[in-house]
Amino acid sequence: MIRIEAVWLATEPIDMRAGTETALARVVKVFGAAHPHHAYLFANRRANRMKVLVHDGIGIWLCARRLHQGRFLWANASLGTQMTMTREQLDALVLGLPWQRAAAIMSLIQSAKLNGHDPYAYLKNVLLRLPTQPHSRIDELLPHRWQQG
Repeated sequence: MIRIEAVWLATEPIDMRAGTETALARVVKVFGAAHPHHAYLFANRRANRMKVLVHDGIGIWLCARRLHQGRFLWANASLGTQMTMTREQLDALVLGLPWQRAAAIMSLIQSAKLNGHDPYAYLKNVLLRLPTQPHSRIDELLPHRWQQG
């Protein structure tokens, strides 16, 4: 099993014909170096193909993924040339899901659990109350203050 300690996303597209050497050169250009146990993700212009380069401490692995329908929801280049990702965001991205929101939702679910709430009941109730909740009382919807109402 390949150990991955950090995941990095390049916001600028890469030519999917790129092999290991070209992808490694792009990693060095964008991220400064290929660090052991880090994964570097690149997409093509249409965002329907992805390449992942992983340095396992000994060598380089280059993987490819293609969506037959839809597109990967890639980060905007206006955010810079690179960004880091959580494991949850990576899992969502690879499936073609809106990964940008995955970390926030996972955080809410975990906070609900830590505060002794059923996450499904908490999220359902908050989403139903949110449109009519006064701004001055929005903190009542946070997991540590929430009471089912």
